[in-house]
Amino acid sequence: MKRREFFGLLGGVAVWPLAARAQQAMPVIGYLGSGLPNKNTETMQAFRRGLSEAGYDEGRNVAIEYRWSNGYTGLSEMASDLVKRNVAAIVAGGGVPAAQAAKAATTSIPIVFAVGADPVEFGIVPSLNRPAGNITGVTNFNLELGQKRLELLHEMMPDAKRIGLLVNPETALAHPLSDEARAAAQTMGLEVHILRAASEQEIDRAFAELAGRRADALIIGADAYFAARSEQIAALAARNALAVVGSFRVFARLGGLMSYGASLVDQYRSVGAYTGRILAGAKPADLPVQQSTKVELIVNLKTAKVLGVTVPVALLGRADEVIE
Repeated sequence: MKRREFFGLLGGVAVWPLAARAQQAMPVIGYLGSGLPNKNTETMQAFRRGLSEAGYDEGRNVAIEYRWSNGYTGLSEMASDLVKRNVAAIVAGGGVPAAQAAKAATTSIPIVFAVGADPVEFGIVPSLNRPAGNITGVTNFNLELGQKRLELLHEMMPDAKRIGLLVNPETALAHPLSDEARAAAQTMGLEVHILRAASEQEIDRAFAELAGRRADALIIGADAYFAARSEQIAALAARNALAVVGSFRVFARLGGLMSYGASLVDQYRSVGAYTGRILAGAKPADLPVQQSTKVELIVNLKTAKVLGVTVPVALLGRADEVIE
């Protein structure tokens, strides 16, 4: 074969492998979540919307591999698996435990977290403005709204004196949630009982304990695990005719008396946008941790009527959504 013919043939054949490699080079995001996919539809839609606004659409120019834990069990193993898959970025969408698991698994793959507490306090980043290393994300500080939930409950039910607080003992959030509730209750002259649950059976036992104590109401701690068990909690609340205040809107929509907390839709949209920026070349260390400040108050009037609770007009006027 002549030299000119050889290079002509090589040039013609070389085009296809290059195109094939370009297609194979579609970046893959590893998503590390807590709970069940069907319980996170709204937040996942918001995440994909933020990703799309940054120029990336799942299935078109980016792929996503999902790992969902039952509660927080197995997060470390799932994070390690995503690292072995050599994904382009890891999104830690399971709160503080998922962020900590992802951080422990890699120092090189970019990580974008979604947490409801101060990421500095829990050792995820050294600074909000300068996260450093390979990790950044969005916090909504949902943990710090515990006192406000108690105040709203007291405003709606001023005669309620015995209040339960449900926390997950498997996370580092349990202690600050409990301490804050005790301090706030003391100043308001209320009695708070801390209930710990990390399984469906323990949630059942917590409600049985509340019934034994003749509790007037229950506040659900800001924890992704409880959001995943929202239907069970709503059913138990209805069965026990107990006023429940949640941290996420799903509790009010499923029959809880009220929910007050950060907008997860707003937060996860920002997480998606940050992930897109990183896929486009931005470094996590150059992206300050965002603080999602939008909060939502949702009141379920239907539940209030069933419980015989008269909702103050002023509180209704402040509600972002009223379910009738």
